[in-house]
Amino acid sequence: MHEPVDLLKAISDHGRLRILKLLETRSLCVCEITEIIGLATSTISSHLNLLKNSRLIEDEKDGKWINYRLASPADPLFAQLWPLISKRLELDPVVAADKKKAAQVDRYKICGNGK
Repeated sequence: MHEPVDLLKAISDHGRLRILKLLETRSLCVCEITEIIGLATSTISSHLNLLKNSRLIEDEKDGKWINYRLASPADPLFAQLWPLISKRLELDPVVAADKKKAAQVDRYKICGNGK
């Protein structure tokens, strides 16, 4: 188990919380997350690396893409905190806009066919 301070540092950024909220619904690749959130690819990659190193997310290779998803099983502390944080994030208009964009994002249009 990680130290609580490491977990809290990992979730102490609005961008990382937005990513976690997106991954709550389905796995996404970097190009999809970048398209939805609108931050630079390098920033998204940094956030994903930090979340992965904190064991909050996992990745899986799929053709040219690497798909990210919430880690399973989740860190016990994260498993307790996330439902509270997630519910609160639903009140955030930026997170609501992210959810709408996520429903329409198409990796094939963004970054090619993956083969």
